[in-house]
Amino acid sequence: MSTLVVTQTRFDRALFVAGAWALALVWILPLAYAIWTAIHPSAYETRFVLLAPLTFENFTRAWNAAPFARYFLNTIMLVSMILAAQLILCIHAAFAFARLEFPGKNILFALVLVQLMVMPDILLVRNYATMAQLGLVDTILAIGLPYFASGFAIFLLRQTFKTIPKELDEAARIEGCSLIGLIWRVYVPLAKPTILAFALVSVSHHWNNFIWPLIITSSVETRPLTVGLSIFSTTDSGIEWSVITAATLITSGPLLIGFLLFQRQFVQSFMRAGIK
Repeated sequence: MSTLVVTQTRFDRALFVAGAWALALVWILPLAYAIWTAIHPSAYETRFVLLAPLTFENFTRAWNAAPFARYFLNTIMLVSMILAAQLILCIHAAFAFARLEFPGKNILFALVLVQLMVMPDILLVRNYATMAQLGLVDTILAIGLPYFASGFAIFLLRQTFKTIPKELDEAARIEGCSLIGLIWRVYVPLAKPTILAFALVSVSHHWNNFIWPLIITSSVETRPLTVGLSIFSTTDSGIEWSVITAATLITSGPLLIGFLLFQRQFVQSFMRAGIK
């Protein structure tokens, strides 16, 4: 009986490992092909030759074909602005829903949950009209303003704050801590894994967001990387996949490098935050 159980356990383990490898290959093969195409001359875009000559000219051509320095600056400013606004607003809102009592609390939280079910694309026309009325069209602020509050962040942080013992509130109040001090000195440090997990989701989402920035911007001074990358599909000289893939790697490279450097911290943060 024990031998049968051990055999079944080994089979299950082998099945899980095989599934993990299969998923890893599905993810890594397109990336590997993009890297292959970017570091070889255009003659090797569609054929594999083991000793094909290597070149970094595609990266140089891609960088010179578009003002990537400006696009990177715009994107970094955008994701930093959105993340800072989300954390400030959502931390306080989550604390209110988790610890304070006020009229309409459950109704308001239900509206937050409803917001999670609304597709952002549905609001594109209304958001554009609002930005036009405010005179913010073609500005970095217009790209980020609709995302300053996040229902996902409020829900996630509320669930984390509710697990913190209320005895800590009482101890902090006895020591003379104000309500704001209680949030930032007690709750925020204890919720760091959840905050880091959400920060990863927020930065990656807004770094890669395309539709809304494309609609609301029209100049190089305000375009982020994703919109700037689209110029490579509208060139008159034909499609050069080696240059396009090089530009794509330039755009996505910082996120990939950041994840590879801090993957352990990211995974631990997701596990502690309870994100499935």
